[in-house]
Amino acid sequence: MKVREKIHINIGEYYASSEPATLYTTLGSCVAVCFFEKKARIGGMNHILLPGTPDLKTYNDSARFGINAVELLLNRIFSLGGKKQNLIAKIFGGAHLLPDFSIKDSPGRKNIEFVESFLRIESIPIISRHTGGTFTRTIYFHTDTSEIYLKKIRSSFFKTFSKEEEFLNKYPTQIIKPDTTIF
Repeated sequence: MKVREKIHINIGEYYASSEPATLYTTLGSCVAVCFFEKKARIGGMNHILLPGTPDLKTYNDSARFGINAVELLLNRIFSLGGKKQNLIAKIFGGAHLLPDFSIKDSPGRKNIEFVESFLRIESIPIISRHTGGTFTRTIYFHTDTSEIYLKKIRSSFFKTFSKEEEFLNKYPTQIIKPDTTIF
């Protein structure tokens, strides 16, 4: 049996292979789409930082943006012999890690919505997903089988928040009567 090459996918990168490989990345609010072409057994992964399209006058790394990251990966899969009608997708990430944003306005939510919309328009079925929440994920994707291994890592912000909440719950709130003067 051939040893799998292990390839790390950074933000704004994508990779596809017709040879057995293990692609891995760590995601917070970013989203990764793992495509698998069932007949040709071609797999690939990207790491999307932001939804939409880049302003190419400002950014030179266009694969950080959703539309480019997905289209570049699909084009690579097709160049390796993959066919669109045989594709399935698995999506991961999109955590809510920035407490200053509401959940509905968070970058993670917007990334998930972009990917879901793109795949729906392109008629590529999502057969598996692990998105949202308040934790970071590390995923490992086998390009020849589409197997995913996932590790959840709790966010340090929400860890701190939980500890503070736990501490406050240990001590009952003191009710101050209106006739009490506080100075």
